[in-house]
Amino acid sequence: MKKTEYPRPQFQREEWLPLNGEWEFAYDDSDEGIKNGYDTGTVLLPLKINVPFTYQYEASGIGDTACHERVWYRRTFKVKPNKCVLLCFNGSDYITDVWVNGKHATTHTGGFAPFSCDITDYLNGEENVLVVRCYDSLETAVPRGKQSWKAEPFGCYYVPNTGIWQSVWLDFFGTDCVESYTLQSDIDNRAIRGEIHTLYGKADEAEITLSFQGKLLQKQRIVLPQKRTRFAIELADCAFDFNDMLWSPEKPNLIYVDVVLYANGVECDKAHTRLGMRKIHIDKAGKICLNNRPYFQRLILDQGYWVESGLTPPSAEALKKDIELAKAMGFNGARKHQKLEDPYFYYYAEELGFLTWCEMPSAYTFCVEEVAAITNEWQEIIKVAKNFTSNIVYVPLNESWGVREIGVNKEQQEFARSLYHLTKCLDCEKLISTNDGFENVNPTDIVSIHDYDIAKAEQFPIKYKAGDYNGLCPQGWKLFAEGNSYEGQPVLFTEFGGMMLKEQGVEGWGYNGCEENAESFCKHLEELVKGIAQTEFQGFCYTQLTDVQQEVNGLLRADHTPKFDLAKIKNLTEKII
Repeated sequence: MKKTEYPRPQFQREEWLPLNGEWEFAYDDSDEGIKNGYDTGTVLLPLKINVPFTYQYEASGIGDTACHERVWYRRTFKVKPNKCVLLCFNGSDYITDVWVNGKHATTHTGGFAPFSCDITDYLNGEENVLVVRCYDSLETAVPRGKQSWKAEPFGCYYVPNTGIWQSVWLDFFGTDCVESYTLQSDIDNRAIRGEIHTLYGKADEAEITLSFQGKLLQKQRIVLPQKRTRFAIELADCAFDFNDMLWSPEKPNLIYVDVVLYANGVECDKAHTRLGMRKIHIDKAGKICLNNRPYFQRLILDQGYWVESGLTPPSAEALKKDIELAKAMGFNGARKHQKLEDPYFYYYAEELGFLTWCEMPSAYTFCVEEVAAITNEWQEIIKVAKNFTSNIVYVPLNESWGVREIGVNKEQQEFARSLYHLTKCLDCEKLISTNDGFENVNPTDIVSIHDYDIAKAEQFPIKYKAGDYNGLCPQGWKLFAEGNSYEGQPVLFTEFGGMMLKEQGVEGWGYNGCEENAESFCKHLEELVKGIAQTEFQGFCYTQLTDVQQEVNGLLRADHTPKFDLAKIKNLTEKII
C-alpha cells in the first residue's frame, strides 16, 4: 500500500504515521529469539523485509516458500510528544507479540482480524524501537482459510502467508479515543442507529455530523455517560428525498459521517467514516430483498490472491480494479472466500456499488481448540464487518470444513447452530448461510448449494425442483445434515462453474472440465446460466474471479488480466434479472 493511503479508510483519523516499508527481519526456527535478546530492541536483525508482504512472496523482497513458524520484525520510529499513540495492525498471522522499547505491549491471537493497542506508556520520547514476533504453525485447529497446512500447496490450498500481511500504522489522539463503533441504517424508520465505545471512558460527549452530496444532513451532540453509548439519529426532516439517499449496486449513495469526541469540552479525538442507507431482509414471500424489493444476486467467488504477494493485495488500486472488472462482467457482488479482505476492498465496494459476503476462514480439525479459535476470531471479524455497507451475508462455515462429520455428528451440528446464533447476536441486520454448500444445518437464513457436476441447462429444473430439496446430494454430499430439512428458506447456487480455459504455458486444474477456447467456454457458461434461470434460485456465485496458483479456473488470469471479452461475459451473466 502507498504510504499516503490511510490503511483503514472506513474510519480515518487525521493524524497518523505509516509503518509500512522496510523492516529488519529474522527467522527463529529454534525459538531462541528471546534468549538472543530480539525482544529488547537492541539487537539488529539480519534480513530485510518489505512490510506488509510476507516472506513467502516476492513482494516482501525475500520469496522463501519454506515453512518458518517463528519470525521477528524490528524497526525504529519517531513520534511527537504530547499525544497518545495507538499501534494498529490490519492483519498479522497468527499469534503476534509486540514490544516497544523492550517492554511487552500486547499479544493478539488470530490471523485475519485487525487489532490495536495503546503504546503511549511505552514510548521513550521521539526515538523508539518496535519489535514484533509472529508464531504461525501448520496447526489445523486454528483458522487458516486457504493456506496449506502441509509442506507445499495441494488441491485447492495454497502457499501460506506468515506474519504481518496487512498494513501497520500509528494513530494519534488526545486523552481518549473511539475504540470501536457501530453505524447501521434503519431505512424503515429513516434513522441511523449506532454505538460508540471509547477506549478509556474519559470522553463525555460526542458530536456526529452527517452530510450527503456535500450538504449537511444532521448534526447531533450525544452525551457519553459510559464507555459504551448507543444513539439514534433521525433523518425524517432532512432536505433530500429519502429514497434518493438509498444505497444499492445501481446507485451507491453514501452518507459521510464525522465523529468528534470531547472530554470536559476539549476535543480529544476526531475521525471520518461513511455508510449507505440500505436494508437486506427476507420478506413474507421468502424473497431476499434489498431496500424492501426482491433482488437477484449475481456473485463471483473471490479468493483475493496475487502472484507476487499472496493474500496481501499489492495496492488499493488493485482491489478497486478487481471490483471494476467484476462489474464489467455483469456481477453485482462477490463472496469473499476464506478471508477478511484488506479494508480498501470494502471501501471500494461501498463506493462502486458491489455487494459482499463475509466468510469466516476455516480451520480443519474439530476439537475444543478449534471451537474456541473460530468463535473468538469470528467475533472480532464481525465487529469490523458489521459496519461495511456492502456486506449483506455472513458465512460462518464452508462445505463442512473443520466439521467433517457434521452430517451425522450432533456436537458439530450444535457448533454450527452456535455460530448462527452468535452471529445474529452480534449483527441481527444481515443474513447468514450457516454451512455454505451442502450439509446445511438449521437455523440458516439461506439454503446454499455447491454443484460443479451439473452441466446441461435441461438438468437444472429436473435436479432442482422448486421447494423439493430434501434428499438431494449435489456432489455426493447430502444437501441437509441428518435431522435437518428444508424449511422454505431462499435457495442460492453459491458455487458452480469453475471451468478451466486451455492456454499455452498454463498448467493446473479446474472443477468442470477444460475448454479448448473462449468460444466453447462461453457456450458452457451460457448453458449453466440458462439452467439457473429455470430454477427458483435467488442468486448465484460463479467460481471464480481469478486463477490462484495451481487452480486455474478464473475469469481473470493469476495476474488479474481478463481471459475473455468482458462485455460477452456480462451479456451471459445478466441473462437472469
